[in-house]
Amino acid sequence: MNGSTREVTTDLITLPGTPLADAVVNLVRTVQTPSVFNHSVRSYLFARLVAGRLDLAVGRDYDDSLLFAACVMHDLGVASDGAHCQRFEVEGADRAAEFLVGRGVSAADADEVWQAIALHTSPGIAERRGTLCVLVREGVALDFGGPLGTGHVEAVTDEQADALHAAYPRLEMIRSLTDAIVAQAAKNPKNAPRYTIPGEFLRERETFGRTRLEHACRSSRWGS
Repeated sequence: MNGSTREVTTDLITLPGTPLADAVVNLVRTVQTPSVFNHSVRSYLFARLVAGRLDLAVGRDYDDSLLFAACVMHDLGVASDGAHCQRFEVEGADRAAEFLVGRGVSAADADEVWQAIALHTSPGIAERRGTLCVLVREGVALDFGGPLGTGHVEAVTDEQADALHAAYPRLEMIRSLTDAIVAQAAKNPKNAPRYTIPGEFLRERETFGRTRLEHACRSSRWGS
């Protein structure tokens, strides 16, 4: 690897070095599996690539610290130490917003993160709730490699994808995350309303032994 390539790779996988970002990482790393943690970080790294493709600039169009917080905490609702008393998207959004406010983030900025997390499984809605919601939704979708309908999969080069996955391996993310969502959903009927992601995942696992998303991801660009 030459110097230029090394610099590009380093820039691609570098995380924000702020106290808030460090606090977010320390929280999420301790309550999620390595697989889900890596997925959450990759979602941020992919979201930054999407931002570049859409000509969205940090500071002008979005706040990178909020993007990092929203992406890395977007699955906090399936954390091992959670209350698990409402659908995971909302539980995670509530916890993330409380965490941010407790560290000096304004209520308005915390609410932006809340919306991005709560709506990240809601295509057609997230895209109408501002740039942060768009980038979180697209970053998460891109990490699934195609089945969630992202239009940016082919815009990522093999070299970029290899660098991201080398730094944050997939570790059978699809199965690991689905297991966590289904386990959380099964604990309380309020966690799994029909026609929501947790509700359908639970129903499909109980009926077919595997979700449609798991099946689709087997032939996606990144696989499992």
